[in-house]
Amino acid sequence: MSALLGFAAALVALRLAGRLFSRRSRPEMLIWAWSLAAYAVAAGAIAWGEAAQWDARAFRVYYAAGALLTAPLLGAGSLALAGLRRAGTVALGYAGLAAGVALAMPVHGVFAAHGIPPAQDHLAFAPARLLAIAANVLGTAAVVAVALRSIRRRPLGNSLIVLGVAAAAAGSGIAGLGAGGAAVGIAAGAALLYAGFVAPATLSRGLLTPSLRNRP
Repeated sequence: MSALLGFAAALVALRLAGRLFSRRSRPEMLIWAWSLAAYAVAAGAIAWGEAAQWDARAFRVYYAAGALLTAPLLGAGSLALAGLRRAGTVALGYAGLAAGVALAMPVHGVFAAHGIPPAQDHLAFAPARLLAIAANVLGTAAVVAVALRSIRRRPLGNSLIVLGVAAAAAGSGIAGLGAGGAAVGIAAGAALLYAGFVAPATLSRGLLTPSLRNRP
């Protein structure tokens, strides 16, 4: 069941990432699209690990996409939305660093057949776990700070973005939910984030303003 949930979550996140790529003329949408693509890869790694039993390969892919890339890219997209011109350059540079760390990090220990492997059992603290902690804290802080700063202009969209981050964190962070819970959290988080990204900036009497109503 966990493998099926992981596969379904990967499809949901990948489909929504594709929709955001169609809006890539806006820099924040392009960065957010890559963040949802990373979610899709993480969910795919869950499906891989649960179906074929976890090993260093599946764990490395899961950790790279889920722990090292997703939240920082979400944060970079929020910074781009806030008007930081170099957010895309920073995101690209960090993604290269994270990919290098993920490829080079030594993975040790025996893996259980099922259940997402705890990082502390298979990775040294530095550099991978240290980088993941710092990047996730900064990325999440950027998402929340930008959402709160512009909450009056985008009350619905920003609320959904914060809920999406919380849903994904809950799925992977609450003990007892296991790999299936993490997959459900990724799918719910991706759906909420996508809805928040594309939500209109302003509402008037329950209807879009004329300029937004005509937006593709």
